[in-house]
Amino acid sequence: MRNRLVSAWASAAAAAFMAAATLTTPAAATTSAPSAPTASRDCPQLSAKLPWYGENRAKLQRMIDERGTCNGHHGPRPVAAFDWDNTVSKNDVTDATIAWALRHDKILRPASWKDSSKWMTEEADRALTAACGTDVPVGAPLPTSTDTDCTDEIFNIRESGKTMSGAAAFSGEWDHRHTVPQYAWVPQLFAGHTVPELESYAAAAREEALAAPVGATQKLGTHTIPGYVRYYEQQRDLIRTLQQAGFDVYIVSAGSEPVTEVWSKGVGIDRKHTIAIRSVLDERGRITPYNEGCGGVPVNKGEAIPYIDGKRCWINQEIFHIKGKAAWEKQRWDKRIALGGGDADTDVTFVGDATGAHLVLNRNKNEIMCRAYDNADGRWVANPMFIEPLPQKQGAYPCSTAAWNRPEGGFGPLLRDDGSVVPDQTDSAHAA
Repeated sequence: MRNRLVSAWASAAAAAFMAAATLTTPAAATTSAPSAPTASRDCPQLSAKLPWYGENRAKLQRMIDERGTCNGHHGPRPVAAFDWDNTVSKNDVTDATIAWALRHDKILRPASWKDSSKWMTEEADRALTAACGTDVPVGAPLPTSTDTDCTDEIFNIRESGKTMSGAAAFSGEWDHRHTVPQYAWVPQLFAGHTVPELESYAAAAREEALAAPVGATQKLGTHTIPGYVRYYEQQRDLIRTLQQAGFDVYIVSAGSEPVTEVWSKGVGIDRKHTIAIRSVLDERGRITPYNEGCGGVPVNKGEAIPYIDGKRCWINQEIFHIKGKAAWEKQRWDKRIALGGGDADTDVTFVGDATGAHLVLNRNKNEIMCRAYDNADGRWVANPMFIEPLPQKQGAYPCSTAAWNRPEGGFGPLLRDDGSVVPDQTDSAHAA
């Protein structure tokens, strides 16, 4: 793991965090794209043995041929960035790790559940305290392998942001394009553990999930969730081909960074090229409820994670070295990624920033699929999931009325860069 801040900074950071104003994304700074270079036949080729939908492999190959250093250009290396869960892998590796941890009593009892998240409600605090009890000493493992009430309550809050009774688990104000509390809560759940400990849990979950057959499920209390994970071979091949063609390839995930790093090395991406939620460590090297910040947001408890516009911020800050509030802005053409790959609204901003190709795996998420099917710049590449793809969505995507995730919460009409409304779209890249 990279060197991280320690908790000696936490009290001062907390005060700065509470005082930090909510950021809004300034207007985009853009420049005209240069003329596309001539494609080279010397560039590495995507495997013809791995099936893609329609002409998608040819579209991606054309982008590689145009933008790779294999075509002889002498500028900076082009950058490609991918989300992880359900983009490079089938199923969510964060959920796989949480499930393993709950089944093996690896969640430590906090002194106060409410202190584990800035936004946790009194109702959630009471529900967790009632379900998990107070018999276990603070800092000791909760018996979640046998206490299904505790397991249910923790996982339901992670999954839906609600308690088992249906009460909101989080409340207050946050920018809904910069964070979501139940995502930020995941690394906070592992507070008290060291990074190597969390990596070992992720590695054990990875081994188990890769060994399980496709379609397998597992039970967590009363919840039934996927029991398997697979690397998408098409994405592994795409990443390898991009690297061979001279691209710098990154993972940008809204999961916990130690967990994502365990998985990303399986497609040849090292820690330096893996960006996710970065926990602040205490002086003993243990995970705290605090995270590193982005775009002028200091150390915080989840206010600026790699989520929707937050993924743009982290890419701009960590890859293109753009500091302060400017990291939230759309950058000029030569300070943007060439290829972005995602599957959900959490990815729509950084995938849309790509100058060469916007790859989307179809999980029927409104904002990103509206962008993909509107295809305003002709470079969107929509593809069904490679394993267990979804059938066609019934009815149109509500692009013109309720596809845009508002910063204040809720949904509104999705606009193009010129201010026009994206019309409703029909699902076309799906399983037969």
